[in-house]
Amino acid sequence: MLILLPPSESKTAPSAGPSVDLSDMSFPQLTEAREAMLDRLIEVSSGEDAGDLLKTGPSLAAEVERNTRLLREPTAPALEVYTGVLFDALDHPHLSPKAQERARTRVVIISALWGAVTPADFIPAYRLSMGAKVAPAGTLAAWWKAELGPVLDAHGSGQVIVDCRSSSYAAAWKAPAERTVGIRVERELNGKRQVVSHMAKHYRGEVARILLEAEVEPQSVDDVVEILRPHWQVELESDRTKGHSLTLVVPSDG
Repeated sequence: MLILLPPSESKTAPSAGPSVDLSDMSFPQLTEAREAMLDRLIEVSSGEDAGDLLKTGPSLAAEVERNTRLLREPTAPALEVYTGVLFDALDHPHLSPKAQERARTRVVIISALWGAVTPADFIPAYRLSMGAKVAPAGTLAAWWKAELGPVLDAHGSGQVIVDCRSSSYAAAWKAPAERTVGIRVERELNGKRQVVSHMAKHYRGEVARILLEAEVEPQSVDDVVEILRPHWQVELESDRTKGHSLTLVVPSDG
């Protein structure tokens, strides 16, 4: 099993820790690309048009300024740096020891700065979203797609892939359709369905936690469905080209 997560926009800045060491991160094939993007982010964040290129407002000026010091900033494991709705629901600190160990090898977080990281990778807090205009050419997702393809194709080979990414991060690597299941969330109110947007992050975090805590690791899309079925009404749709989509139907007060 491979669980794909997006990063969080908000991050907890470590108060102490070593500076970032690109050579010690997972997926060493991405080292040169990470170095190039890190240099580019530092350069952009130092310019007068940083806010426009990074798509940040005045309230985030301190975070943009911190980008200029990323090589000196303290680091912590990725799951301690990323915060927000999805990661609160995942609740990594309170996973069982077995689930935490499973997360080390089964969770991959797609990042606009690092490409892809695992929970154990030490990173500093930074500000860069996939929608920022900092790629040498085109979009960040397209730039990373060329780098991530060979790496994640190999890493995810033969595994069922649970895709909890948002669309902008999903564009950075197209997971194999036949082995990938995306997670949708809909709320039922007065007999009608409504797509859940922001709070979908919460449910995707819960999905990740439940799968990591499962007694037996899922080996197929059907296994994923059966593990989640006790928790929600679930509906699976399959398409040969688009892959599998699993809809969680939550109550109106859910």
